[in-house]
Amino acid sequence: MISVVRIKDYRRKPLFLHFTRVELNLLLGLYATRVSRGEWRDYAINSGTDAARFMVFRRSQENPLFTISKLSLRKSQSKTVKQNRYVVSSQQRRISQGHSLNDVLTVFNRSMKLVTG
Repeated sequence: MISVVRIKDYRRKPLFLHFTRVELNLLLGLYATRVSRGEWRDYAINSGTDAARFMVFRRSQENPLFTISKLSLRKSQSKTVKQNRYVVSSQQRRISQGHSLNDVLTVFNRSMKLVTG
């Protein structure tokens, strides 16, 4: 008996979600700008099965100032469509989110204001 087998069902699934070269260029360009201003000093990249994270530190012994995450979303409506969602967070608080890394990184272009009490 002959049966049709879809190769797609037997292919190995990607183990980790990664940043692409273009995304890394954007992130490292932003990082270089902030390092030259003296605001940031260290970074870390974490790749996992559900998300890829770019974490920025003021000092390497501290918690990250900002975490830029790339999350994978899958919608299944008769076929699988891969989409990504980007989130910028600081200390467990979500600052910005969107489907484009350029749109999410615009949060760093805003001028910061000193708030006194």
